[in-house]
Amino acid sequence: MSGTGETLSEATEKTIAAVHTDDGFLGQRLQLLQPAKGYRAGIDAVLLAASIPARKGERVLEAGSGAGVASLCLASRVAGIDVCGLELQDDLVRLARENARRNALQTRVTFVEGDVGMPVRDLVTQGLEPQSWDHVFANPPFYDPARNSSSPDAGKAQSHLTLGSELGDWVRFACTMVKPKGTVTFIHRADALGGLLSALQGHVGGVEVFPLWPATGKPASRVLVRGTRGSNAPLVLRPGLVLHAPDGRFTDRAESVLRHAAALLLDQPA
Repeated sequence: MSGTGETLSEATEKTIAAVHTDDGFLGQRLQLLQPAKGYRAGIDAVLLAASIPARKGERVLEAGSGAGVASLCLASRVAGIDVCGLELQDDLVRLARENARRNALQTRVTFVEGDVGMPVRDLVTQGLEPQSWDHVFANPPFYDPARNSSSPDAGKAQSHLTLGSELGDWVRFACTMVKPKGTVTFIHRADALGGLLSALQGHVGGVEVFPLWPATGKPASRVLVRGTRGSNAPLVLRPGLVLHAPDGRFTDRAESVLRHAAALLLDQPA
């Protein structure tokens, strides 16, 4: 008991509520804690998770898992898979583990502390064996600190800025960890597509580029990019997904992914 007569769990819940928000994802299927201040996952994480072509019995690894939103969305959508998230910030690792427990996914989704730049031997000690994952995915840091002002919130800055971890490091990590014929998938800024494709060259083939259009007639602000290790297939530019209708609401297809946990199949029409 605490000094006020509250149980330990009640006191812990109040402490969590003071610094975190409790957010619903996939039409409230998941209730996930996120930092009230700092980096907060949104629809990018949900769209990324929806695009992973995982099937029952497969193992999936997320690099930079944050509070676990994408990993947990994927595990909630696809039964019978095991997902592991690698995250640098220890406070987010603890939060992601709590999110898995709160949503009864802790037996299939685990989170470990670490960085994509770690030596392979250190990754192995964390249970992350190279070439042992059917799919690897990531939402890498978006901004170069040399060109952008850092957020006053250290956690948000670490999530959004490269801070010495180049895009190529994320690609090398994903391609080191994925099995032959396995997929690597990234969501990134559309204006960074050239750099991402350059980093992927020589590591994967069969690259699919899937634009995310804010609305019809507007430039894509994000792209999903997927490649297959060992594939010799050519690059394909997919039709992509229009997110918003003229009235500002989500399109039917976007709604099915964001609210109803539908898979985002990259080869479907926009």
